Amino acid sequence: MKLDVIKLDGGTAGSVDLGDDVFGLEPRADILHRVVRWQRNKAQAGTHKVKTRSEVSYSTKKIYRQKGTGGARHGSRKAPIFRKGGIYKGPTPRSHGHDLPKKVRALGLKLALSAKLKDGSLVIIDTAASTGKTSELARQVKDLGWKRALVIDGAEVNADFARAAANIDGLDVLPSIGANVYDILKKDTLVLTKAGVEALEARLK
Repeated sequence: MKLDVIKLDGGTAGSVDLGDDVFGLEPRADILHRVVRWQRNKAQAGTHKVKTRSEVSYSTKKIYRQKGTGGARHGSRKAPIFRKGGIYKGPTPRSHGHDLPKKVRALGLKLALSAKLKDGSLVIIDTAASTGKTSELARQVKDLGWKRALVIDGAEVNADFARAAANIDGLDVLPSIGANVYDILKKDTLVLTKAGVEALEARLK
């Protein structure tokens, strides 16, 4: 399918052909959910930690005599039932990541791109180039009506454009290799350069 290409100043720059095998799929919420969950779990730090009864600081002296108290026969103040005692089966540092087949990950990215096109929130620009001035790029973004946008360029992002976009709230820039389902779905507008389209289609074939 064909989609119009624009410039950052709002002018037209022809059109581009988008492959149906990447941009023309019917969105599936189940696949997108699986991929986003895989991404977020993999990014989780997993550094939570509690002290067990072998790690809390207490004397090892028997707290009271074995018989004659009328209570339980306790020997250690470190037991989990006591205040400030060790925690039983608490969280320990671990990875929250889980496996997801490469084919499912690739399909999720295709579905995310297709969903943006179907919603009418996919924009193709000629190039992501700038003079490096944040004020100039901010004005162009405002004129184009982008409030929460993700710009995906080719193999490398233009350094001046990335510097200008760094201080614009709601505007993120990624190279094509960094394109992912979570970042695409959480933004209102997806902006691809011509080089980004070619790189994504080559990556997902």
